Amino acid sequence: MDFQLTDEQQMLRDLCARFRDDYVRPLENKVLGREAQGGSASLLPEETEVLDARAKELGLYALDGPEEYGGSNLDCTTMVGVWEEMGQTCIEYYFPPDSPNLRMLMQTCTEDQRKKYLEPYSRGEAISAIAISEPGGGGDPAAMTTRATLDGDEWVINGRKIWISKADKSDFTILMASTDPSKGARGGISAFVVEKATPGFIIQRRIPMLGGRNTYEIVIDNLRLPKEALLGELGNGFGPMQLRLNTRRVQMGAWCAGKTRYALDLMKDWVKQRSTFGALLADRQAIQWWIADAEMQLHALRLMVYNTADKVDRGQQARTECSMVKLMATELAWDTIDKAMQAYGGMGMTREMPLAMMANHVRVMRVYEGPSEVHRMLIARHALQDRIPGL
Repeated sequence: MDFQLTDEQQMLRDLCARFRDDYVRPLENKVLGREAQGGSASLLPEETEVLDARAKELGLYALDGPEEYGGSNLDCTTMVGVWEEMGQTCIEYYFPPDSPNLRMLMQTCTEDQRKKYLEPYSRGEAISAIAISEPGGGGDPAAMTTRATLDGDEWVINGRKIWISKADKSDFTILMASTDPSKGARGGISAFVVEKATPGFIIQRRIPMLGGRNTYEIVIDNLRLPKEALLGELGNGFGPMQLRLNTRRVQMGAWCAGKTRYALDLMKDWVKQRSTFGALLADRQAIQWWIADAEMQLHALRLMVYNTADKVDRGQQARTECSMVKLMATELAWDTIDKAMQAYGGMGMTREMPLAMMANHVRVMRVYEGPSEVHRMLIARHALQDRIPGL
């Protein structure tokens, strides 16, 4: 196994780091100040437009999109470097399109759907959302109650969805629904594409989240879709969705590795100049052990992320590894940011520093795409399956 990046991968990573340092991090003080005054903690549309334009100039758009649509067709392993570098800031900006939805569409779209949805999405000209979770459903897809039934040449769908990002601005939404409740997640869930403003797809409410995010709750009331709105095979919506989840969890692993690195660098810079009771914080054993443990665990995390991304690229079964990555990454980033805030003392408690906002971002990550407890359960189930019948 070769852990050395290719020249092309390193050049791309370096380009992303320069983009972040030159165009994204300079916005931190502006966003932090705005958020401290009760304003938006997210980039404003005009700020995003400037970054998008610069990213396009530098060839950082549609990095893993199909080549026939102007993309670079990069694999998951190469994208790890992109995600890790762009995670090293409290500003949430990522190069369009969103990789997990992109890879799900690439696996499932018919030829007509590729032209209608995948092509503009790959070019970064369309925004997508995905509607999976339901009120009261938690992290169990088998508990899905949104129901799709075939009525002649149309699908009729009823139900509710929650925690949907970008529902207010998406051009289309990937909607998961039960088409055979008796089969649950194993053959009973299908995916559909719902275009913006389709009657019966109703944004019920906006839900403010930590870190300046918003999600939405959707009511699906006698939503009628043509038969060709089915995405992929009937009853096999969970298979492509698992590919999407695997991609997102690797992506989150890289993001959190970046945030861990950023918090560590801030802490190391601070403790080498801050003195208490006649000694530098850098000379305190407690601080040294915080840094040593974080550096060691970050090294292990990065190896795990690259190994798991390689398995995803090879089409190998990587569900357990993706759970490990998601769990370890979010917990490590949370712990490291917390210790960095502690090392800064009172300054670490302010909203002038990027640490508190990063902590909010990571706190949300410990829940979405599967809470830490669910991933621990899945990892343990896999580890024990040869010993406990029925698992």
